[in-house]
Amino acid sequence: MSPQTETKASVGFKAGVKEYKLTYYTPEYETKDTDILAAFRVTPQPGVPPE
Repeated sequence: MSPQTETKASVGFKAGVKEYKLTYYTPEYETKDTDILAAFRVTPQPGVPPE
C-alpha cells in the first residue's frame, strides 16, 4: 500500500479569472534576439474589456 499524500488548495494555481494587465502584460519589457514572436487571433466578447 502506498503512503497517503495531502494536497493543499493554497499551493499552485487558484481558480478564477485575473485581469490580463495584472498577470501577463509588461509594457517595460525589452525584446531580445532570442525571443519568438507568436500571434493569436482574439475575438471580442460582449462585456469583456478590450485590454
